[in-house]
Amino acid sequence: MQRSKNDVWVGIFVLIGAVAILFLALQSANLLTLSFQKSYTIYAKFDNVGGLKPKAAVRSAGVVVGRVEKIIFDDKSFQARVTLAMESRYVFPKDSSLKILTSGLLGEQYLGLEPGADEKTLVAEDTVSNTQSAMVLESLIGQFLYSKAAEGSGPEPAKGKK
Repeated sequence: MQRSKNDVWVGIFVLIGAVAILFLALQSANLLTLSFQKSYTIYAKFDNVGGLKPKAAVRSAGVVVGRVEKIIFDDKSFQARVTLAMESRYVFPKDSSLKILTSGLLGEQYLGLEPGADEKTLVAEDTVSNTQSAMVLESLIGQFLYSKAAEGSGPEPAKGKK
């Protein structure tokens, strides 16, 4: 009887450990966010969201102040419409700007929120109009190569006599 009682306790301990590891894995992969803060919804439109994904962080001064809820394509303006859930304890001016940034060189993308100077603040259902789209690495490389090719295709310098 004592042995089966020990087996039950070991089983419970292993189960708790497995749940804790699963929780940490989901949390570190940004697939699980537990927030008991009240939030309000705001919107932003971008020409290109790059690799931005739902659940991505919205950061201001390096602090997470909200999360991306969903990203949809607006077929009237031909832009991506991003829905943000902002924690209600953080209030930002109406003329704040959003830009898509990357953690490190090839890290995950997030939204950077830079506060403006307006006295009016963002409220639920507002749209942030001052946005900067993601920098797409492929297009930057293409622009660099195109400019280098244009430099090389100019007229050859005249060779002088010695």
